[in-house]
Amino acid sequence: MKKILLFVGILFLLAGCGKYSKEDIIAKFEKQVNNSYHLTGNLEIYRDEELYTYIVDSSYKKEDNFRVSLTNQTNNHEQIILKNNDGVFVVTPSLNKNFKFQSDWPYNNSQIYLLQPIIRDLKNDQEKLFEETKDGYIFTVKVKYDNDKNLTKQKIYLDKDLNLTKVEVLDKKDNVKMRMTIKEYNLKAKIDDDIFKIKEIKEETKEETNKEENKDNNQQENNTQNQDDENNTKTQSKIEDIVYPMYLPVNTYLQSQDTIPTEAGERVIMTFSGDKPFLLVQETAEIDNTTDFVNGDPYLITDTIGAVTDYSVSWIDGKIEYNVVSDTMNIDELISVAQSISPKAIGK
Repeated sequence: MKKILLFVGILFLLAGCGKYSKEDIIAKFEKQVNNSYHLTGNLEIYRDEELYTYIVDSSYKKEDNFRVSLTNQTNNHEQIILKNNDGVFVVTPSLNKNFKFQSDWPYNNSQIYLLQPIIRDLKNDQEKLFEETKDGYIFTVKVKYDNDKNLTKQKIYLDKDLNLTKVEVLDKKDNVKMRMTIKEYNLKAKIDDDIFKIKEIKEETKEETNKEENKDNNQQENNTQNQDDENNTKTQSKIEDIVYPMYLPVNTYLQSQDTIPTEAGERVIMTFSGDKPFLLVQETAEIDNTTDFVNGDPYLITDTIGAVTDYSVSWIDGKIEYNVVSDTMNIDELISVAQSISPKAIGK
């Protein structure tokens, strides 16, 4: 009888030794992320009653090269967040325009579509929750989103092979506000260095533009076409639909609205006064092969990537550039105003 009990005890001991602890899983998951990786997936962002969906394509290559492509599934508008040795950029191919950020992205906040920030969140939270399921493992950890204090934690889903399958970011009421579902996952991807070069992206866009312009070899027809294009650009450069914020801080109101001409079209300046004064500027975005410098961090505003600083929020939607500026509002209030400005709400 004693031998039987001893044998059973050894079996239980061996079974216990074969089970991963949460620390083992995190260590093994981190060890997998080595020199490069590539992942794709679908990103859902819930804001109020709106759902924004993106196709995400993320790449990493040692040392410190990151590239995240976000394509809006509603309008097929693509933007790229890029980090290389030259800095952090947001590239807008449709406008042939780049923005260079003075930013520590992607390390300054949690990121739902890159593995290094996810691993950092896993390691930093000493009170993390852990659950083992029939399909894999689920971690619930704290998140750091300086520009949205309502986001408090995330659920990280791994399969039995410790591959990332899904990430969900939740608010204080446990509502899912962001969900990244992984479609393709390659931790040994062979990635070309050129995709991290801002120069290559600009040259590719320029080449496509030149092909379009050189379809007709007749010089006279080209000149006529160029003149027509110039006239059309001037016609389209006016801001036909002026957008007003749906959210205003208490005791804040529109005091004045002015429209002035610019080289690219026109600029509309709205001055809001009261307890929380601010400026809202809408202007025709310049379509050129330039890089603008931004002192801020990349941030998803409505359905596009913008820039957030301590006193301003700026972004481009369609071919209109928006800026919300205030020296009295905090960052949460600035973003609330910005998120309430949506051209989709305007009907002709």
